[in-house]
Amino acid sequence: MKFALVIPDGVADEPQPVLGGKTPLQAAAIPQMDDVARLGIVGRADHVPASMPSGSDVGTMSLFGYDPLKYHTGRAPLEAAAQGIELGPLDWCIRCNFVTVADGRMASFTAEQIPNDLARTLIEVLQRDQCGDEHWKYYAGVSYRNLLVYRARTTPAPFGSATVTTPPHDITDQLIEPYLPKGPGAEVLRELMERSKPLLQSCPANQQRSASGSHTATQTWLWGQGQRPAFVSFLERFGQRGAVITAVDLLRGLGRLLGWNVIEVAGATGYLDTDYAAKGRAAIQALKDDVTDFIVVHVEATDEASHEGKADEKVRALEQIDRQIVGPLHEYLRSQGEYRLLICPDHPTFLRTKTHSHGYVPFAMCGTGIDADGIATYDEVAAATSAVCLDRGCDLMPLLFR
Repeated sequence: MKFALVIPDGVADEPQPVLGGKTPLQAAAIPQMDDVARLGIVGRADHVPASMPSGSDVGTMSLFGYDPLKYHTGRAPLEAAAQGIELGPLDWCIRCNFVTVADGRMASFTAEQIPNDLARTLIEVLQRDQCGDEHWKYYAGVSYRNLLVYRARTTPAPFGSATVTTPPHDITDQLIEPYLPKGPGAEVLRELMERSKPLLQSCPANQQRSASGSHTATQTWLWGQGQRPAFVSFLERFGQRGAVITAVDLLRGLGRLLGWNVIEVAGATGYLDTDYAAKGRAAIQALKDDVTDFIVVHVEATDEASHEGKADEKVRALEQIDRQIVGPLHEYLRSQGEYRLLICPDHPTFLRTKTHSHGYVPFAMCGTGIDADGIATYDEVAAATSAVCLDRGCDLMPLLFR
């Protein structure tokens, strides 16, 4: 039997006045997702424990069947795994965003989607002019998403599990002062962020963006620190050989740590302009491979639309996922015999707040051995009528394979 999971990241939301009082899932034309709901079961799952910050690192870990209260050590180590960065047992990895802060407020947590080449130039500047000892090392990622590693060697890191940092996408348009790092070693992280300001602002390539009317990267923002996690492989846990399609390092890293094949797709950007159709084709091709039992297709666009407060873009992204990914994938699965297909986001991301949130997300699952429950649409309101409600989201993956 073949299995598939489609993740419309952050799709769960509230009713929107601009959408006539409907949620994006209700407002979007998604006949393929509704077909999954009609043919199978609809329910709710909570992937982010109340004691943990809401984010894709926690939410997807739970969605993949791993209790984040047991396995989660931080977001940055997962992204380090995506880049093949080995962490020693005492090393720490920190997420490093290039951001735009204006008048003390978080104007853009992406420095307006800073181009990859400029981001790499700025990382080189930081490494050359800011890191003067053997402990610190910057690593360029994709666009604004970069990493900073502290190599402990013989000197323990000045920060730890009690150090509190805040994702910059959670404080869009807000004053940053209340959200600067706090706790043990916070002064070290604050100093690195402060010292980045003149270095970035003096970079000619960064200045050119300002001249063209785009946001410049005004500083780094450090958050999501953690140490190397230890997972039981997905094959050992569930008996399935997995693969993941994503444009986000977090999902690439988590996939590698679980023992999955990470499939790169040309045109997959992790943004609203991603090539949805290419992801759909790649998913089908992966399932034709005898070494893949379970394919995961992750789409970041719905989450990005929420962070930017764009309801129309969130609906448009949903409709693309439905038409270009869910439809072709489901058609292929049905043509091959026994299968199961699951659609579920990792967490809610509200357009109103532009941030990740806690709470239940709707899921729909259909396929071999799953009897229809009579719910005909895939959305938050329909899911709330279902008797299937998982307080521990990590119980959803065992349900898929049961």
